[in-house]
Amino acid sequence: MGKTYERISGRLRDFIEQQPIFFTATAALAGDGTINLSPKGLRGSLAVLDEQTVAYLDFAGSNAETVAHLRENGRITVMWCAFSGPPTIVRVHGRGEPVFRDDPRFPTLVRRFPDIDPTDHGLRAVIVVHADLIRDTCGYAVPLMTYDADRDLHARRFAREDDASLGRYFAGKEHVARSLDGLPGLPLPLPPTPRLG
Repeated sequence: MGKTYERISGRLRDFIEQQPIFFTATAALAGDGTINLSPKGLRGSLAVLDEQTVAYLDFAGSNAETVAHLRENGRITVMWCAFSGPPTIVRVHGRGEPVFRDDPRFPTLVRRFPDIDPTDHGLRAVIVVHADLIRDTCGYAVPLMTYDADRDLHARRFAREDDASLGRYFAGKEHVARSLDGLPGLPLPLPPTPRLG
């Protein structure tokens, strides 16, 4: 059933934008390097920027493996599964880059996510992924599950942080500035949140 697409448009774009969860996979270049697979949620935190590009918000957390791998080699796969409706899996294989708070593109990119208040989640970066290969496959073995709601725990945890306290939080985490493999992760000290108005 697998099909390759030249662009993210039409039915494919609709499918991607409707999913409440997606997954990202990255890896270090070293043969014994870590492979990282991360679930990503929160409706509105992913956007299709154009027919070849998707982006998502990278929020505060205790690791920065995806950021570190992208800084080293840029390889990333983003995957969406249908847990309801027709059984479908979509993958975008491509090159990704973290766009940090001090990058001049950051404010414009953040505006592409109008339903998310970045200050509620300790936004660290916007991850931009340029597609090299876009494919779908059957999801016959993916279970049927229902989506109830986004958890509010992340927002409740990080909404109380300001730039200074968030910077201290990141500095205190072993695998934020350096990945599990010792690769450069999130640049610290954390740049201040730019004005988005």
